[in-house]
Amino acid sequence: MQAVQIIGSFLSPYVRKVLVVMDLKEIPYEIDPIVPFFGDDRFSELSPLRRIPVLIDDRVTLPDSSVICQYLEDRYPEPRLYPSGIADRARGRWFEEYADSRMGEVFIWQLFNEVAIKPAVWGERTDDVAVAKTLDDDIPKVLDYLELHAPIDSFIFGDVSIADISIACFFRNAAFARFRIDAARWPLTAAYIDRVLKLDSFEKLKPIEDRLVRTPLPQTRTVLAEMGVPLTRETYGTSSPRRGLMRID
Repeated sequence: MQAVQIIGSFLSPYVRKVLVVMDLKEIPYEIDPIVPFFGDDRFSELSPLRRIPVLIDDRVTLPDSSVICQYLEDRYPEPRLYPSGIADRARGRWFEEYADSRMGEVFIWQLFNEVAIKPAVWGERTDDVAVAKTLDDDIPKVLDYLELHAPIDSFIFGDVSIADISIACFFRNAAFARFRIDAARWPLTAAYIDRVLKLDSFEKLKPIEDRLVRTPLPQTRTVLAEMGVPLTRETYGTSSPRRGLMRID
C-alpha cells in the first residue's frame, strides 16, 4: 500500500483524529508536521482556509478532518469506524460534528490557544480571565452533555467508532493545558475518555506528542526524524506565521 501524505501537526486534535483512523485501518503515512500558521502559499492552495490536516494520496487532495475520515472509511472500509445502521451512523456523525465544532471552540480556541498557541506563535499574553471563564462555565457544560451519552463500559456504539475518536482527541490537548476531568462530578465521562485514550492507536502517538510539547517549533522536523517518524521529503512550512481565515476545522 502506498503511503498517504498528511500535512499537519501531531498536536492538532484534528490531525490526531485522522492519524488514529489511519492506524486502526493500517494505512501507512508520511507527515509534514507543520502548524497551519506557518504554512506557505502552496499550503494555502491545498487548504484555502489554512487549516489542518490535509491528506494527499494517489486520487485526491483533501482538507478538513471529517471529510478525510469519511473518505478513508469509504476507500478502506475495514475495520468499520462509522456505525452501519442509518440512525447510528447519523448519530456518530453528530458526535463527530459536536467534537469538531463545540469542543474545538472550547478546548482549543478558548483554552489551548490561550495557554499555548498565543504565547508560542504570536508572543501574546494569556488572557487569564477568559481561561477562568472557560474552566468554570464552558467546559462544565460540555462535560454535562457528554455525561448524558458516555457509555458505562465499552464505547458509544459498542465497537470503537468515529464518535469515540473525535471526542477523545480534545482531551489530549486539554491535558497539555493541565486540565483533568473531575471524576467525582463526571464519572462516566472520565472513565470513558480514559478507555478511549488507552487504545493502542492513541498510545502510539503519546510519546511523539509529549516530546513536541517541549520542542520549539523550528526544531520539530529534526526531533521527529530522530524519533523515526516517517516525514515527507518536502515541507509546506515557512518561518513566518500568518493567521488563517477560520478557526475551526
